[in-house]
Amino acid sequence: MSPILGELFDDAVRALSAAGIDGARLDVRLLAGAAFDLTAAQALSRRDSVMDGEKTQHFLQLVARRAAREPMAHILGSREFWSLPFDVSADTLIPRPDTETLVQAALDWAKGREGALRVLDLGTGTGCILLSLLSEWPNARGVGVDINPGAVDVARANAQTLGMGDRTEFMEGNWAAGLEQPFDVIVANPPYIPASDLAGLEPEVSQFEPKAALSGGPDGLGAYRALAPQMALLLDAGGAAFVEIGFGQSDSVSEIFASASLEVAQTHRDLGNIVRCLTLKRGIIPSCTKNDPLRSSPRPVG
Repeated sequence: MSPILGELFDDAVRALSAAGIDGARLDVRLLAGAAFDLTAAQALSRRDSVMDGEKTQHFLQLVARRAAREPMAHILGSREFWSLPFDVSADTLIPRPDTETLVQAALDWAKGREGALRVLDLGTGTGCILLSLLSEWPNARGVGVDINPGAVDVARANAQTLGMGDRTEFMEGNWAAGLEQPFDVIVANPPYIPASDLAGLEPEVSQFEPKAALSGGPDGLGAYRALAPQMALLLDAGGAAFVEIGFGQSDSVSEIFASASLEVAQTHRDLGNIVRCLTLKRGIIPSCTKNDPLRSSPRPVG
C-alpha cells in the first residue's frame, strides 16, 4: 500500500510525543517539508497525497533521528539567528535567541559612531554573532577565533554564504592568544555551564552539542578568567566588549573582569528578564610582557 502523507504525519507526531518532545507537530511539519520538498503549509494541506517511496524512507529516517533527541538544527543543518540562516554542525553550538541580546547591545553601543569598526569574536562557533553584527555594519571587518577547527570551517562557510567572506577572517586559536592588534568591539559567548550541571540538561544539548562549548569548568567561570586579561589587552581605549553570561553570574563575572581593569558599563536582560550580557569598557590596562601568552600565534585553518 502506498504511503499517505497524513498517515505518515500522524504516526510521526505520535512517535515524537512518545519520545518526550514538546512541539512534536511543528517538528514533524518541518521534517516533512525537508524530506518531501514541501512548504510548511503544503505539509498540512496535502494530507491525502500519495508519497514517493524513497522520500518516505528519508522522512522516516529523519523522524527516527528526532525521536532519538537529535536537535532539529542538526537534522535540518541550519538555524536562523538575527533573521539570517546559519549552517550548524556537531562542532558548533546551536545559535540561541538569548544570544541576540548581545548582538542588540553591541548595535546600541555603536549608534552614532562613525568609521569602520574592527570586531573580534572569541569562540565564534557558527560565526552567528560576528556575521550578524557585520550585516548591520557594512563598513566593519571582523576576526573570528575558535579552538575547534570544525567550527572554524562552518563559520567561514557561513560568511561566504552570507556574502561577508571578504570582510572576515576565521582562525583556529585558544581564545585571543597570538592576536596583538586592537579592536573596537570584542564579543564572546563562552561556555558558562558548571560541568556538574551538563548531565541534567535536555538530551538535545547534553548528548549532541559540543561539551567544550558548554562547560565552563567546576564553577562555570573558567572561560571568563581566561578571557578577561586577553580582552583587556586587545580592546581599544574607546571600544567596548560584550560577553554573554549565565543565570546568576553577573556579580561573579563582573568581579573577574574588574580584576583585569575592564569595568561593567551596562547590563542587558534577555526576553526572560535574566541578565544575559555585560558591556565592558577599559580601565587601566596592565602592561604586556615578553612572556605574555598573547605572543604565541594562532594557526589559521584552511
